Amino acid sequence: MRLPILAATACLLCLAAPSAPAGDASVEARLDARGIKYEIDEDGDYKVVVSYEKEQRTQLVFVSGATESIKGLTVREVFSPAGKVNEDGIAGKALALLTESRTKKIGAWEIAGDVLYYVIKLPDSADATQLDAAIDIVAEIADDKEIELSGDKDAL
Repeated sequence: MRLPILAATACLLCLAAPSAPAGDASVEARLDARGIKYEIDEDGDYKVVVSYEKEQRTQLVFVSGATESIKGLTVREVFSPAGKVNEDGIAGKALALLTESRTKKIGAWEIAGDVLYYVIKLPDSADATQLDAAIDIVAEIADDKEIELSGDKDAL
């Protein structure tokens, strides 16, 4: 009688314990191949900190832990926060952001909640070098916009 009770208790504890976010081995392999350090956040996204030593700034970049498919094309988002919608007056800058998005070769400005992000929707077949390039692109564009919006503030 004691063994089934212990087994049932162990199963219940496993169900009750918070589980770590699931990773994506293909993303991890590509990030590892380029020596990119990352953490997996509570949403299962890969959080990367890009450092700009000369400017003494950092920029957060996220590689989505999940993909989305449309008409046979599987995409993964690479995104970086650049500003707060209310704090930085993004509504008044919306047309300028849309115009700027048109000039970019890859990626665009998006708003999620109260945060302005620069987002690249990358085919998930992108190799490690291409993923690394997307990380660099979103980090640079988002950090430049953060400087433009908030000056020396380095909050995102």
